[in-house]
Amino acid sequence: MKIEIQDILSKWKLYTLVNDNGMKVSFLDFGGIITNISVPDQTNTIENVVLGFKNYADYEKNSNYFGAIIGRVAGRIQDASFTIQNQTFLLEANEGDHHLHGGSGGYHQVIWRASPFQTDDTAGVKLTHKSLGGEGGYPGTIEVAVTYTLTNSNELILDYDGKSDETTVLTMTNHSYFNLSGNLAATIHNHHVTMESNEFVELDTRLIPTGNKINVSNTPFDFRTERKLGDGINSISAQNKVANSGYDHYFIFNQNKQQSIRVKEETSGRVMKIKTTQPGVVMYTANTLVEGLDLSEGKSRPYLGVCFETQASPASLHHAGFPPVILKAHELYEKQTVFSFGIER
Repeated sequence: MKIEIQDILSKWKLYTLVNDNGMKVSFLDFGGIITNISVPDQTNTIENVVLGFKNYADYEKNSNYFGAIIGRVAGRIQDASFTIQNQTFLLEANEGDHHLHGGSGGYHQVIWRASPFQTDDTAGVKLTHKSLGGEGGYPGTIEVAVTYTLTNSNELILDYDGKSDETTVLTMTNHSYFNLSGNLAATIHNHHVTMESNEFVELDTRLIPTGNKINVSNTPFDFRTERKLGDGINSISAQNKVANSGYDHYFIFNQNKQQSIRVKEETSGRVMKIKTTQPGVVMYTANTLVEGLDLSEGKSRPYLGVCFETQASPASLHHAGFPPVILKAHELYEKQTVFSFGIER
């Protein structure tokens, strides 16, 4: 195991974790942005399986949130406002009338304090940040930490921690776009996904949750048995069409099942498994990714990656019955998501 540190643009640092199998994970202290995850395929060819910019300077205007830590609240907050304890808080409306991914000054735009660590079997970096009460309109001064740990079992462990001096809202995630074909060899149409979820959240034409949950049975949203992402991308289903032909929906995990996701890309043989303590996941198939951005392995285009944003649901701020994002004063926020990589011939 080893950790490499590189200065970037005279203001950021790039941390690279390397395990004994040659798996490599690189990320910036700016936004905690994961720029590269390199893992072997079935021929033992090691390639990058996430989208990232060719030029680091482009991360300053990272409107696609490539690889970034998202917070305080991942996802869309309806009407850029919420009420807790009979007090209404107004946030930045940075997507139409709504608030997206913590706003323009969210966690994807701050330089985190980094503390590397290493053991015989792991290498990692703990990233910490303090945001003051009132920043972005959010109540409470909150101290958060996100720890990236790479193991010799080809696991990337993301641990999220937080504590606020006032009752507030918090649900963090990582916004990496995965493409298991390696070095962007193909779109994600033929990625096979399995996920234990009986329900997903209905969206309106603004991509805001309506408050309705839809049973996945007999829909392109049923991933309880293996399904290709292309099924939804090419579907005429109203909910796939609302999301600009694809998926951008919150799936609620079945609570009596292990909360996990499995993704396979047959050509490379790569398999990614995701285990999480979060209650659900937003799966986004890069439906609106613009064409022509300079990425590390080529030009961007729609459907070039898939995000698995494990999180609670900001819809809970306006509708009952959704996994909550409220964090009470002095209560500890502790969540974990583990991405593990292997091959299947």
